[in-house]
Amino acid sequence: MKTQQIIISKAVAVLVAVACFFQLQAQPITVTDVVGREVTIPKPAKRVILGEGRQLITLSLLVEDPTAIIAGWTGDFARSGGLLFEEYRNRFPALDKLPLIGTSGKETVSTEQIIALKPDLAIFGAGSHGPDAKSADVIRALEAAGIPIVFIDFRLHPFKNTVPSMEVLGKVLGKEKRAADFIAFYNRRINHIRSTLARQPTLKRPKVYMEMIRGAVPPGSPGKGNLGEFIEFVGGNNIGTVLPGEVGTLNMEYVISEQPDVYIATGIAKPGEEGLVIGQDIYTYQTQQSLAALAARPVVSPLNAIKQGRVYGMWHLFYDSPLNIAAVEAIAKWTHPELFGKLQPHGVLKEINDRFLAVPLKGVYFAELEK
Repeated sequence: MKTQQIIISKAVAVLVAVACFFQLQAQPITVTDVVGREVTIPKPAKRVILGEGRQLITLSLLVEDPTAIIAGWTGDFARSGGLLFEEYRNRFPALDKLPLIGTSGKETVSTEQIIALKPDLAIFGAGSHGPDAKSADVIRALEAAGIPIVFIDFRLHPFKNTVPSMEVLGKVLGKEKRAADFIAFYNRRINHIRSTLARQPTLKRPKVYMEMIRGAVPPGSPGKGNLGEFIEFVGGNNIGTVLPGEVGTLNMEYVISEQPDVYIATGIAKPGEEGLVIGQDIYTYQTQQSLAALAARPVVSPLNAIKQGRVYGMWHLFYDSPLNIAAVEAIAKWTHPELFGKLQPHGVLKEINDRFLAVPLKGVYFAELEK
């Protein structure tokens, strides 16, 4: 009799535990996104819309197979991802079968297609190449169809919104532990730079000129926000802050008159194109050749940064993902080598590869022009 009672007690305990588990699983999830909207979903999303295709990189920090939860996305990553996009295609063949909701640009996105795909959730950037917080018609249409939307941001204000964006994604995807691990890693690295600079109240801020080349003619430069915030955050003086928006084109007479101390180019992994060749599966000699060609142009050769050999390059897409921490370390090292000379941005990428990314970054992602 006593044995039967023990067995029954254990069975009851198991049933209670199972009931509690399913009760917890059934709890709705409420988040406040980066534009202050409170959003509730009944359970972790299993079918999501990506309003910007390159958000796949962010998703792959949290989900082992991000293609398994994408109901639809835009086609911009195919255009801007270079060889990294090809790596994702090789790793996840289902990528080619994902429905498109648009090509590249918010004006190409079809709300009818999004609604027809019946997603659990739409993930949009607060300011992006896809639907954003100002896309009132899209927001109204999806909300009327019962499709919740969360806004994240790594592009407009990266150092304000990276951590909150990862917290939101961790909750809505049911990946809170993984998101918390990444945030702890991120904060440890970013706080080292922040605290080091805080101890240098009279630090001179070197002038930095950044060309976001990617084959563009004329090249763009960051203004207020975007990659300009990277430069300002690490104690640099972004000469592009005179631009009215987050990105624009600087007059070269102005650039020469400013005589920047540091020159940084950005590019992607597309061998054979104009501009900086850098990123996935790119070899050092390819990056060095393209960076040397940029520095040799008559339009920039008069700059002190070029003459003094402070010429650098980095992968362009750091500007729009939580991987921005690696770029921050690189720019800190280039801008203030006396403070941050020991930082190893490729080492940061290695840790991200080993601990988080579903598709590791391989190749050259940062470069200093060899003398």
